[in-house]
Amino acid sequence: MRHEPRAPILQKSSWGDFHLLRIAAPEMAAEAGPGQFLMIRTSPGSDPLLRRPISLHDAGDGWLEIFFRTAGRGTAQLAAKKKGEALDVLGPLGQGFRLEGAWKAKAAWLVGGGRGIAPLFFLGRRLKARGARVKVLYGGKTSAEVPIAEKFEAAGLHPIVATDDGSLGLKGFVTALLEKELAAVKTPPKALFVCGPDPMMEKTAVLALARGIPAQLSLEAIMGCGFGACWGCVHRIRREGEGKWRKICEDGPVFAAEEIVWGEG
Repeated sequence: MRHEPRAPILQKSSWGDFHLLRIAAPEMAAEAGPGQFLMIRTSPGSDPLLRRPISLHDAGDGWLEIFFRTAGRGTAQLAAKKKGEALDVLGPLGQGFRLEGAWKAKAAWLVGGGRGIAPLFFLGRRLKARGARVKVLYGGKTSAEVPIAEKFEAAGLHPIVATDDGSLGLKGFVTALLEKELAAVKTPPKALFVCGPDPMMEKTAVLALARGIPAQLSLEAIMGCGFGACWGCVHRIRREGEGKWRKICEDGPVFAAEEIVWGEG
């Protein structure tokens, strides 16, 4: 973990309540991996007191990107930042997606709901660079909630979209899109990588486990510190046959589908 007290904002894009910031943080960028996150101070004062956890959306030569939705006071303050302003950032933090083994010509499916799509862009680029056949399933309530579909398209990741109201792509939940896509293939993907609201991830985990498809899910939580000191972000996780409360920030945020005990964290 590194601390950058004045990471300048290099670029900013916004789509309503959704925002994309690129910041200069060379040392963090060199260490960053898909599925990790940053803890960002959104105000120079004590309101709000705690940093906000934000997924890593992408990383490159000397820079990091975050993609987030305004959801409260902290993220509203972050959304108000302008190009040239600086952010106080800790990171990269957490255990990200695990990509062991060969991926050349292997199918990897990425399933994102709403703002949960954020960490899947970095992951998709990394998998594509390793030769994987990447399929992106991107869901939202309306077309306004899938604002970076074109960004995925430009990166050669070609998302398939589902919206609850049918304003773009398939009408229905992204889990319905996943079921449709699974039914259309003879050979299931090597793995699913998932991030989104808990009900969507639980449904995806059930689908994956029923079909014997390895799945990794990135859990979300309110975090106090981001590095395991406060025990403020626990979820019940089953390992070695026993379900224990574990810290999402330190042991996760990414866990295997079979490890997650739903309804208790």
